[in-house]
Amino acid sequence: MDGVPEPHTGWTFLTNHARVLAAIADNHNARIRDIAAHCRLTERAVQKIIADLEQDGYLSHTREGRTNTYEIDPSKVLRHPAESGLAVASLLSLLAKAEADRATSSDGGGREHANS
Repeated sequence: MDGVPEPHTGWTFLTNHARVLAAIADNHNARIRDIAAHCRLTERAVQKIIADLEQDGYLSHTREGRTNTYEIDPSKVLRHPAESGLAVASLLSLLAKAEADRATSSDGGGREHANS
């Protein structure tokens, strides 16, 4: 079925909530369908996750015509007691750096070693 992500079995390191928040951090004007495709989730799942994040104050949005613009509260702390005191900004910064590093290495933009 076109537009429906492939199912994933097994566990993952990041929750779907973290994936959606990172996708929004990357593009504050992203459409739900684009977030869903990026995160390999259904649009309905993304809508539910966005509602969860808004309800708990991690995210807010404003409607501009037919477009939503999302705003993340970077000072909100992560929910699990093991990460108490760790702000959302720290998680998003780590994910953004990893994504940038991955993009650089896949583009062949990595540096050559000077030891040759």
